[in-house]
Amino acid sequence: MNSAHSQWFETSISQLNTLQNLRVWSIIVSLFGDLAQKPGDRINGTTLTRIITPMGIKPEATRVALHRLRKDGWIESTRSGRASVHYLTDYGRSQSAAVTPRIYARDPIAPQDWHLLICEDSSGSAALEAALLLPQYTRVNRCTALGYGPRPASLDADFFVANLSQPQVPDWLQARLFPQDLITSCQALQRALAELSPPADLSPVQVATLRTLIVHHWRRIALRHPALPPSFHPADWTGEACRTRVFDLLDQLPRPSLSALDPGTVG
Repeated sequence: MNSAHSQWFETSISQLNTLQNLRVWSIIVSLFGDLAQKPGDRINGTTLTRIITPMGIKPEATRVALHRLRKDGWIESTRSGRASVHYLTDYGRSQSAAVTPRIYARDPIAPQDWHLLICEDSSGSAALEAALLLPQYTRVNRCTALGYGPRPASLDADFFVANLSQPQVPDWLQARLFPQDLITSCQALQRALAELSPPADLSPVQVATLRTLIVHHWRRIALRHPALPPSFHPADWTGEACRTRVFDLLDQLPRPSLSALDPGTVG
């Protein structure tokens, strides 16, 4: 790589780093979810360090984050010769797989059939929290959730359920579903990504670094962004344009194989 491309890489990483404070454990979750989610996928410690060090993450911070992820059941680590090798546990893979469709949906089709769940002010809060673990529900307030499709048979019988065929969406509901910090984060990511134009000769590790940051920032937005019809969107929501730009860049930065990142890694 020539010096101009090296400077481009460093500048691009710096631009993406300024979008938010990076939580190292969360970066590692994004990295494994994108690069090493399949059973048998392994990333050794040296390769992991080479991918995330350009983000300004120090090795000691990586060690602390890996310790936390092992403690929480996300990651397992073993020794391979003198090197450490890390991989997702069954739990980590299942958690990553559960959110993958939302993160990587290029053209999500917003459902047209909706319903409201309304619980009693205090005693129904636990049931509402349980419902919100299901992918089709989005919180409106502490007593109400918006869901698509039919009411799941497994839901608590104490909910009041109101079916919505042509919902009227007031400004306050748009603001509740798309809070200002989410809108601002999405606009900032779109601006940062608009300036990226990757050269063709990036190394596999550099591609992995850029992909990890792009996926990580988009993941934080996509998992808070329900797939809602345009009538639910506030006027300043740029999520769909941002989504398009994210996948334009991921197409230009195809996922490197684990063998390309490190010839000794299984993948």
